[in-house]
Amino acid sequence: MKSVLALRLAGPLQSWGASARFARRTTESAPTKSGVIGLLAAALGRDRTADLTDLAALRFAVRIDQPGTRLRDFQTAHHADTEKAMPVSERFYLADAVFVAAIAGHDAMIRALHAAVQTPVYLPYLGRRSCPPQGPLDLGLRNIDDPVEALKAEEWQASDWYREQRRHDRTITLTILGEGTADSRLGDTLKDQPISFDPRHRRYALRSVISTSIEVHNPRFSPSSAGRKRRAPVPVPRHEPEALLSPMDGP
Repeated sequence: MKSVLALRLAGPLQSWGASARFARRTTESAPTKSGVIGLLAAALGRDRTADLTDLAALRFAVRIDQPGTRLRDFQTAHHADTEKAMPVSERFYLADAVFVAAIAGHDAMIRALHAAVQTPVYLPYLGRRSCPPQGPLDLGLRNIDDPVEALKAEEWQASDWYREQRRHDRTITLTILGEGTADSRLGDTLKDQPISFDPRHRRYALRSVISTSIEVHNPRFSPSSAGRKRRAPVPVPRHEPEALLSPMDGP
């Protein structure tokens, strides 16, 4: 029996790199499979050198609910032993983005991941350690074996302030990025199939990515009318990365 774990990936900053060259670290426009598998491995408490075979075999899909804005940052660093300055590096991020990821596999594994996300061993982050999530990740389990079909049934998860901006749209068009078969010639390829997170030799393989579009209901739909009083803007909530953790008993 198989099931799907749905995750809401939202935060002030996210960065999902599938490749990096020297001092330039880019980000994809949506979470990568390697990034989400890394998040789950951290929640389970796995070491970076641990075998990833079981996690890499999970099926993965992601939906872009709020695309966010691409940011570029410059960072400086020094060698720890000599204090000699290293070259200035570029880091790219997605600001104010919201995604829904779906991970499918055998029921026992998915339930273990669900429990780990609720009480993670290591704090999950959205691609980089400097990018903690905003609010709980867990959207629950779905009794279905196809992550793309699971995402088609999910409610729109965009932020309140973003929904307010789209209140004149009866439906919202969202993009789902799913996985093709090993011999699929459709879609694009992305080098984000994790093989090893060992920092001495990180390894990733190519996988096929197929894009589809769906229409979802907009719960904030409100057709415009002449003379309607302009609404006050919805405030952006305070960032609370600790909110993703389940409350624990004791001091």
